[in-house]
Amino acid sequence: MLNDEALVRGVCEDLESSTLPPAEKELFRFIDKVNHDSHHITVDDMQPLYAAGFNDEQIYYAVTVCALFNFYNRWIDATGVPALSEAAHREGGKRSAAIGYVRK
Repeated sequence: MLNDEALVRGVCEDLESSTLPPAEKELFRFIDKVNHDSHHITVDDMQPLYAAGFNDEQIYYAVTVCALFNFYNRWIDATGVPALSEAAHREGGKRSAAIGYVRK
């Protein structure tokens, strides 16, 4: 699944019609709410995630990753750091898929 560019494109273009598994779609729906309406998240928003098999720790990490990306994007925008090229993003994606985010 990590090397499936068509899947990633499908998720970015239309989550609901993408081939992403149902549990992950549920997580992405929740993360969309974290991005756009986080101050209205309630315990009721967690129920579909629990039903999909996610636990509190997994939800915590998903929210944390979302929040950190929002922070980094705002920091980059505000400080004028230039955007990476598509080629640089592709190379970073390959590196992350091969070795993860932790640099040793």
